Amino acid sequence: MKYIYLFLTIMLVSCKPPQSSTPEQLLRVAYQSKCGNSERDFYLYLPKNYSSENAEKWPVMLFLHGNGERGNGKDELGFVMKQGPLYEAWIQKRDLPFIIIAPQLPMFGVDTLPGNEYILNRKISEIPARLENGVPKRPEKFGTNQPMLPAEYVDFADTMPKVYPLGWELCENDLMNMLEIVLTNYHADKNRIYLTGLSYGGFGTWYMASRHPETFAAISPVVGWGHPELMQPIAENNIPVWCFAGGRDGAVELKYFYAGMNKLEELGNTNFRFTIEEDMNHDVWIRVYGGEDIYNWFLQFSLKNEN
Repeated sequence: MKYIYLFLTIMLVSCKPPQSSTPEQLLRVAYQSKCGNSERDFYLYLPKNYSSENAEKWPVMLFLHGNGERGNGKDELGFVMKQGPLYEAWIQKRDLPFIIIAPQLPMFGVDTLPGNEYILNRKISEIPARLENGVPKRPEKFGTNQPMLPAEYVDFADTMPKVYPLGWELCENDLMNMLEIVLTNYHADKNRIYLTGLSYGGFGTWYMASRHPETFAAISPVVGWGHPELMQPIAENNIPVWCFAGGRDGAVELKYFYAGMNKLEELGNTNFRFTIEEDMNHDVWIRVYGGEDIYNWFLQFSLKNEN
């Protein structure tokens, strides 16, 4: 009789329906832009198992894209998905446990400046699409014929521009408004807001962290250096920082990173990392966001913890 009971128990367990899970979602959220003087959209990624009926609060990642992904915040918004955590989560279908906010920086006329022809020549067809089955091939790394060479250190602090021109610093109020929208209307954890960006977005990451150091639990600027004058608030709040640079980067040169990182250490920040991918060109983001380390590193930190 006990064998019959055991068999029935096994049958009941095996026939138990699997627990349902909520699929990931990619939303477009409209807002009135102060820096763009128009209605624009930003992407909002809700991770797998996020539910409006569940009180669980999720960590938030604010992602700032690079120069080539600027646009009107409407039909051009898709360029934001070309690389970074949103590309990983939505296009590559990785299970990243973050609410991701991904806005688009207005042109501010930079598409007409010399050297930015690549923005004018881009095509909507280049926007990556999420496939019904499988995932697309990842982009190739940037080619380079530049050898890996040690750089002689020179302090460039006196000649560095204080703010990267026509960048994310112009949209500071918009970015803070987006965070407020998400914290108010979604199950987002205000103690676990992380900030990261690549190239122009890396510069924007330093700027926003300096201006709002009480907001971010950790930041990661990728191929964007921080000016020494931005470091005081970041150090005073001991914000965890993981900065990345490319050893072969000809667009944002390695030599400009040291002044800010040294200043951060001088001011007493005890939780920072500076990683130089010596074999990489400007596209260090391929390795950073395509890996696991950056996401696991972020999740260690909360404003409730001692940094």
